[in-house]
Amino acid sequence: MQLYYHPASTTSRMVTLFAAEQKIPLEMKVIDIFSGEHQGEAFKKVNPSGLVPVLQDDELVLTESSAILKYLADKTGSAAYPKDLKERARVNERMDWFNSQFYRDFGYALVYPQVLTYLGFAEPAAQKALVDRGLERAKSWLAVLDKDIIGKHPYVCGDRITIADHFGAVMVEAGKLVGCTYGGFSNVGRWLERMRALPSWNKVHEPFYGFVGTLKGKSFVSC
Repeated sequence: MQLYYHPASTTSRMVTLFAAEQKIPLEMKVIDIFSGEHQGEAFKKVNPSGLVPVLQDDELVLTESSAILKYLADKTGSAAYPKDLKERARVNERMDWFNSQFYRDFGYALVYPQVLTYLGFAEPAAQKALVDRGLERAKSWLAVLDKDIIGKHPYVCGDRITIADHFGAVMVEAGKLVGCTYGGFSNVGRWLERMRALPSWNKVHEPFYGFVGTLKGKSFVSC
């Protein structure tokens, strides 16, 4: 199996973290998103959307991190994607929640527009309105994650780690780009520390943390 990815990419790190933890052998192919390689003609023959990650397993090509995680878990028989119908439905629900609710506001309205200029607005008032709205909505989703999804449990689906944790924790960790500490969300902080303690976490996140380091000293809106 081949994985087209970039080590600093949030959606790539979800997959590389799970693969590292599960010791799934992958042929790694770096696509340089900072130079625009992902938008080049060669890569768009692999993924017309021009995004990473992409998993290729013989004739099968998967271009969404959620689908890749589920496929890898199923292919390797990982307990992180339960076979029980109701347990699996809960994992699917949590992953959809992170992707459709949380990440839309947290990632693309609060975090990334402040760091990646092409995702923001050149006009200051429009940029401020976007980020302010992102902060408001991100806090509301974090409250749901903290109280209603995690609560007293160690993981987002209960007492056992699942691919929903790999998926969601890497999204939340993206907040480091703008200095998010989640001080008002103790359950989120506790869950993140548990995920950060995974054996492969630091190695997988090393390029990302390096990028975070380049932003030191800059002022951002954060939560």
